[in-house]
Amino acid sequence: MFFITERMLTLQLRAMEQDGLVKRTVYAEVPPRVEYELTEMALELSPILKQLSDWGSKHRKLAATESTAEISV
Repeated sequence: MFFITERMLTLQLRAMEQDGLVKRTVYAEVPPRVEYELTEMALELSPILKQLSDWGSKHRKLAATESTAEISV
C-alpha cells in the first residue's frame, strides 16, 4: 500500500488542475469541502493508463521470476 502526505496530494492535485486533468469544486460550507473530478481530457487517458498498468504488472512479474531464478542457481 502507498501513502502520500496531505501536502504532496495537494501539490499533485493543483498540478493536475493546471494541466486540465481535474476540475476542482469548492463548497462554502463549514467545515470547508472540496471535490475533484476528472475532466473529459483525463478520461481520454484511461485506455493508455490501463495499457501502462498492464505492462507494468507483466514486467514486475517477469522481474520477480527472473530474480527468483537467479537466487536458486
